[in-house]
Amino acid sequence: MDPLEQNKFYQMSLELWDEFWEDAKELGKSMIGRELVKQQTRAIDSIAANIEEGYGRGFGKEYPYFLKVARGSAREAKGRYIRARKILSGEIINQRVKKLDAIISMLTKTIQTLERKNKK
Repeated sequence: MDPLEQNKFYQMSLELWDEFWEDAKELGKSMIGRELVKQQTRAIDSIAANIEEGYGRGFGKEYPYFLKVARGSAREAKGRYIRARKILSGEIINQRVKKLDAIISMLTKTIQTLERKNKK
């Protein structure tokens, strides 16, 4: 098994992607929702994609950079879920925001740890 696949925040980003497929069906029922789907697709895909790219480049200074980009995408996705509150149920919004908060927190801690190690 690829070590990246054992990473908790990476696993959660893939789970979020799978969950978003169902959310996109509901969002796609309205004109505003369809516009949200386009942007949310990019944001949620960017979380996993940047984790993958950074990990693939090794553990130098580039990895924290790509994790920061992933964190920014997670924050964007969180905000967009909050703005979708008139379309998606409160339960779905709360579940997704909670997962995104966890991803953001884990990314932040990992970035801080890597940056401390890189300074030494």
